Amino acid sequence: MPSALPLTVPDLLQARAERDPTRVAILDSREGSLTFADWQRDAQALARSLAGRGVRRGDRVALRYDDDWCGYAVAFCGVVAAGAAVIPVSVSLSPVQQHDLLRRVGVTAVLHQVGSPPPDGTWWSACGSDLTAAGTSAVTGEPDPPEPGDVAQIVCTSGSTGEPKDVAASHANLCHGQVLNPRPRRYAHSRTMVHAFPIGTNAGQMMLIEALTAAPTLLCAGRFDADRFCGLIARHGAGTVFLVPSMAVELLRSDAHRRHDLSCVRLLSSSAAALPPAAARGLTEAFPQAVLVNYYTSTEAVPAQISMIVDAERPEALGRPVSGHDLRITDAAGRQLPPGEVGEVWLRSDAPPRSYLGDPSGSATVFRDGWVRMGDLGRLDADGFLILVDRESDVIKSGALKVSTLRIEAALLEHPAVAEAAAVGVPHPVMGAVPAAVVRLDRPVDLDDVRDFLSTRLSRAELPVRLLVVDHLPRNATGKPVKPEIRRLLEPPARRHPPVSAPAAAVSDPFGRSFLATLTTDPAVTKESDDEHQ
Repeated sequence: MPSALPLTVPDLLQARAERDPTRVAILDSREGSLTFADWQRDAQALARSLAGRGVRRGDRVALRYDDDWCGYAVAFCGVVAAGAAVIPVSVSLSPVQQHDLLRRVGVTAVLHQVGSPPPDGTWWSACGSDLTAAGTSAVTGEPDPPEPGDVAQIVCTSGSTGEPKDVAASHANLCHGQVLNPRPRRYAHSRTMVHAFPIGTNAGQMMLIEALTAAPTLLCAGRFDADRFCGLIARHGAGTVFLVPSMAVELLRSDAHRRHDLSCVRLLSSSAAALPPAAARGLTEAFPQAVLVNYYTSTEAVPAQISMIVDAERPEALGRPVSGHDLRITDAAGRQLPPGEVGEVWLRSDAPPRSYLGDPSGSATVFRDGWVRMGDLGRLDADGFLILVDRESDVIKSGALKVSTLRIEAALLEHPAVAEAAAVGVPHPVMGAVPAAVVRLDRPVDLDDVRDFLSTRLSRAELPVRLLVVDHLPRNATGKPVKPEIRRLLEPPARRHPPVSAPAAAVSDPFGRSFLATLTTDPAVTKESDDEHQ
């Protein structure tokens, strides 16, 4: 009989190892594989080794892994089986950032991938494979297993709009809604499910829980490469695919879907950011046999979420909750607003909530009575569907108007030459702020053509007064544009670096401002020559 009691992550692994011992749980990009029996055996061996080395229930252990998902999965479950909390450390962080994170959360130990040690510090470091190899640990102990209310993981948020936060989640939060032997298991239509989320992200952490509970084998593709990703899907006959919008855009622009047979895919899941309508249409064409589902949640809000099958009749809609009492739009004072009015988006679930580690004031602001403030502005349509307007911190206050960067980005991505786009507000002495955007092009185009294109899709207040063409957009590990860095790129050259060259075209603007199409400014992020863009 399925259990309705609060569970821990070790409970999930033990039940699966007993039920499906020889089934492959995880495949990774290093050609590694891990059965449930091996996962359970190695995790328990690691837990005993950690206990023997002095790790106690409530301690915090950092995991620094790159693409060794099998090793990471063992390390994660071994640490939590020892009663400690896991802090995944992204290898994309600089040594200074890693060192700051490890000190900030107060780690006891660092486990790391072979050849990928952490920055120097006062922690003892160990390779998970060494600790779990039979007979290599001189001292073992009896671990103190966790309770459902104990912290299981602490994930550093992306910091795409500001300073990152450390979000703590309990076992009860991660295991909310899970039962030990569900019938049927999720994604039972698939033998394999594929993702390319980096270790250290919330999306990656949720994939581990899926590996423990869902029906298919989890194939971890490593760093996203569109052609390789599509090749893995075809080779393994994957029925379920997880991605984020930036991956979707890259996949479609690469035409990789035309070089591989993707007819095996039945479910395509997009999350982490709003899916631009142009990308949604492209995915529907690229995966004709698949149902395309868009998920809306956040690191802070999980497991609260909204999802819906992407509907061409509602291209901007993100869905509506199962219960209308789990979503609300409020004004600044917290009063609920009626459909049609724009306000702050709040979500809730009946799961034990997450919190910000060491930040009670921040937790009090975001987590309130089971509700999670999403940091987004949105509205409900007449049928209760959520329409996202923008990140609250990204809305451009231009004169008396509020301009959505999401609308600008969606319009830019409709242009056939624009591969990537990110919009921000830049200071203006009269308007307060005005829109500007950074774009990556996949073929030469006259930027006047881009502006003319936008003028048919955006209002005058939404038209960017400056476009910067770059080789790549600064993005975080989950693919979201890093808005503070994009604002820095769009600063006037005198406030940043002396430009290499700055040919620009001034075009009449409805607000009497100049439309500056800067083709090359910072040599670190733009072309050395603008010839190919002329």
